[in-house]
Amino acid sequence: MPLQRILEPEVMDSAQEAIDYDTMDHTDVNRVFVDDLLAFAQFENPSVTELRVLDVGTGTAQIPVELSRRQLPIHVTGVDLADEMLKVGRQNVAAAGFTQNIMLERVDAKQLPYATETFDAVISNSIVHHIPDPLQVIVEMARVVRSGGVLFVRDLLRPDDEAELEQLVSTYAADTNDEQRQLFRQSLRAALTVAEVKSLLSTAGLPAQWCVQTTDRHWTLAGRCGV
Repeated sequence: MPLQRILEPEVMDSAQEAIDYDTMDHTDVNRVFVDDLLAFAQFENPSVTELRVLDVGTGTAQIPVELSRRQLPIHVTGVDLADEMLKVGRQNVAAAGFTQNIMLERVDAKQLPYATETFDAVISNSIVHHIPDPLQVIVEMARVVRSGGVLFVRDLLRPDDEAELEQLVSTYAADTNDEQRQLFRQSLRAALTVAEVKSLLSTAGLPAQWCVQTTDRHWTLAGRCGV
């Protein structure tokens, strides 16, 4: 039986939280996320001149920057509700030289201001655990994916017990400061299980089999909408 879910704030919007998050080493996690996204989506030979990608819960825009480094014909719209995260994100985008490829906007993921079937892919890394009731976010993300487009979401997996939680913190946050370790600990407590995500998918009218556990601390939801 997994731990009881304990919610954390939906929006991490203090300057210190944004800095703490951005300075944690997400390099490997972000690289693997983009590797797995591209392997699933098969963007290497796009049939359009520019692929439109929406990154929901972009935070400090590390995923859009990593994706833009792959030199594909992609324009990324990154959205988040946290002004301080977006402020750091804009600095990251400018420092990486991708201001023409990446646009960041303050948007509530539960009410995406985009027309149905706008994007070739909608992606998200680690937003779902911030949302008390993630169903509407999943519905909205699926709504704005074009028919045949990709929905690719990854997030933390809630551990079964306290011992497993502390082992994950020790393994993956050992070199961080106390505040960063506590952020990771709280995020694990707020995360969903695979069974909970599958239930949300079924309620949203999407295939439950899209969601699988992919690491000792992550689940991944990957599918093509409308096919």
